[in-house]
Amino acid sequence: MHLQTLTQPTYILNSSSFLPYSCFIVPFQPVVPYPKCVYDSNFKNGFCSLFKRVPRLLTSSRTHGGLIGIRCESFTDEDRFYMRRCVQLAKTAIGCTSPNPMVGCVIVKDGNIVGEGFHPKAGQPHAEVFALRSAGDSSEDATAYVSLEPCNHYGRTPPCTEALIRAKVKRVVVGMVDPNPIVASKGVERLRESGIDVTVGVEEELCKNLNEAYIHRMLTGKPFTMLSRYSLSVNGRILSQLGEGSTQSGGYYSQLLQEYDAVILSSTSFTEKSSFPTSQEPKANQPMKIIVHRNPNLLMQIPTVPPEAASQVIIFTAGDTALNTELAQQGIETVVFDQISLNTILDYCGCQGFCNVLLDIQGDCDDLLELIEDSLEQGLLQKVMMEVFPLWDGSEGSSFLALKNLKRSFRLKKLKSTKVKDSVLIEGYFC
Repeated sequence: MHLQTLTQPTYILNSSSFLPYSCFIVPFQPVVPYPKCVYDSNFKNGFCSLFKRVPRLLTSSRTHGGLIGIRCESFTDEDRFYMRRCVQLAKTAIGCTSPNPMVGCVIVKDGNIVGEGFHPKAGQPHAEVFALRSAGDSSEDATAYVSLEPCNHYGRTPPCTEALIRAKVKRVVVGMVDPNPIVASKGVERLRESGIDVTVGVEEELCKNLNEAYIHRMLTGKPFTMLSRYSLSVNGRILSQLGEGSTQSGGYYSQLLQEYDAVILSSTSFTEKSSFPTSQEPKANQPMKIIVHRNPNLLMQIPTVPPEAASQVIIFTAGDTALNTELAQQGIETVVFDQISLNTILDYCGCQGFCNVLLDIQGDCDDLLELIEDSLEQGLLQKVMMEVFPLWDGSEGSSFLALKNLKRSFRLKKLKSTKVKDSVLIEGYFC
C-alpha cells in the first residue's frame, strides 16, 4: 500500500480555446431502407479483409452544414450506408481505445467493399491503416469512409492523411471533424490540398453518439460521467437489486462496465458477501474501481482483491483513515485528500487517460450523496441510467429525497426508455 497526501490539483481550462466540432446540425432525414448485406469478415487487431458485393442503392443529393468552417459537399444514401458500417466496425473496440476515440473505416471501389478496419487500442495503428492494408492496391481511385476525421500529426502512429494520400484514394467521406485541437479540420485540409475530394458530416449525429465520451473530454478536459446502477421502485425507493440478467453477459450493466473506464463506488455499500462489479462480456477490459471513503472513523471493509488486480483498485479517503490491515496487505493504493469531491476524482481520472466514468449507486451509498449534490450543482454529471421495477416498496429504504441541499431542479433531455425483462430502463442527459 502506498499512502500519500495530495492537495486537489488545479486545471485552468478555457473552453473557447477548443474549436467546436460542429456549428450546424441538419435533422436526420428518413432514407430509403437499405437492403440487408451479409459480411463474411475475420477480425484480427482491427484488420478485416472483405470482398463482398454491396447492392447499389438509390441516391439523392443532400446538402449538409459546414463543420469548423470547412466546406461540406452533398452526399448520398450510399454514403450514409457505408458510414453506418464504419460505426458498426468501430464498436468492435468498445472499452479498449481510451484515451483515443473508437473509429471505423471502409474502402469502397466500384460498388465493392474492398477493405475494412477499426482502431483496436491506443498505440496501435488507426482504422484507416488497417482498412488500407486490407484493400491493398484496390485503394487506388477508391473512396475511403471514416467515422472520424483522419489525423494529420505524428503521435504514437504516423498521420493517417499521409497513408490515404500514398494509397491514391480518390475521395474521403468523413463522419465528423475531430474535436481534438491538434487535429480539428487539419486532416480535412491536408487531404483537400493533395487533390482528394472530401465530404464531411455524413451520419454526423451517429458518429457523435459513438464517441460522446471522447468529445466531452476533448471539450472540457474531464471524463464523461454517468449516474448508474440507479434502481427505483414505483414509489420512489432506491433499491439495491438489479434486474434479471443485467449483470450477466449481454445484460445492460455488464455492458456498461465493459464500456466505461472507471466505476466510482461507496465504501459503505460493501457487505461481507459483496464483490466488485465485473463485466461478463467476452474479453472485456475491467474498469478501474475507485472507492470513496469519507468517514475516517469508520473501519473500511472491501472485497478481497487478487494480487494481479490490485492495480485496478484505488481508495480515496478524507483525513486520517482507519485502514483494515488486510487491505494494506493486498497492495491497494490509498490516496488521502483534505476534502473529496467529484471534481477531484475526475481530475485524477483525466490524468489516467479515462474518457468516461460510472458513478455507481448500490446498497448504502451515503458516502456518495454529497458528491452527487455537488456534481449536479457544478454540472459534472452528463447522463443518468435508472432501472424502474414494477414493485411498491414498503420498507424504510433510502430515497433521493435525501438530496435536500440542491438549489435547483434539473430537467433531463433526450429521454429514452427500454423494456428489459420485467423492468424499464430510462436514460437521459443532464445537458
